[in-house]
Amino acid sequence: MSLFAKLSTYDERSARLAGIGLMLLSIFMFSFGDALGKFMVATYSVGQLLWLRACAALLVLLPMIWKQRAEFGRLERPWLQLLRVTLSTLEVAAFFLATVYLPLADTITYYLASPIFVTALSGIVLGEHVGWRRWTAILIGFCGVLIALRPSAQTVSWPAMIALGGSLSFAFLMLITRSLRATPDIVLASSQFGGTFLLGALMAPFGWVTPTAGSLGLFAVAGITSVVALLCVNRSLKLAPASVVVPYQYSMIVWAIILGFIVFGDVPSISTIVGAAIIIGAGFYIFLREQKLGREDAMVSPPV
Repeated sequence: MSLFAKLSTYDERSARLAGIGLMLLSIFMFSFGDALGKFMVATYSVGQLLWLRACAALLVLLPMIWKQRAEFGRLERPWLQLLRVTLSTLEVAAFFLATVYLPLADTITYYLASPIFVTALSGIVLGEHVGWRRWTAILIGFCGVLIALRPSAQTVSWPAMIALGGSLSFAFLMLITRSLRATPDIVLASSQFGGTFLLGALMAPFGWVTPTAGSLGLFAVAGITSVVALLCVNRSLKLAPASVVVPYQYSMIVWAIILGFIVFGDVPSISTIVGAAIIIGAGFYIFLREQKLGREDAMVSPPV
């Protein structure tokens, strides 16, 4: 095998591993932001949260937006970009609206179904190959989610349907982001916050509560956290196939246990711990599988 072929294989494997690492970091940041958001919607409306959170995020992104302003004038597939922003806005609004009526754990349960949607659709939409071993690991991981979170009797309520719809929107968002990987990260991130800014501005006047200085600080933290998380997940989807990195969303359950205990005083049950162990095991298997496939590709490549 030629040196070029060896380097290409190594670069692809390194990109996939970097994509996995960035997805794990983004999930931690998203989990922190979710817990903070649920804490805030106990006092403020969902529209107010979306608007103030987006304001903080866009202020943080403003220097980068200005620096790369020319990129906004030459977007690839504008209609697909618009669809992506719409799905992103609906997904965020659905999540926080669901947390008003459902426990955070139940809402996250529905959102952790999105890797199943992504894996099922990635072969059709993106033409990515998903083998039976990865399918098995993903399904085992989802069984672990159900064991850990044990959805409540409210699973047939309309808030639950909102959460499930948000999960499906998130899955399509991941696939579209992957297909738009030539678009600069700053364009992807700022357009998403622009969408939530507009929706929040429309919703915020209804039930407005004047925030305290401390609450404004928390809104700012929520915005900054979401910026970091979004940049990480967008870069992750550029580096690796969606069917590889999206299953690492399952690590959200680990942070749900930790943050639930710290912020809300929730003590994890034995079933939660068992479920988390299954989820971690499934994710670790996928990680090892990726490494093995990379080595096999290197060994079976024909000599040049």
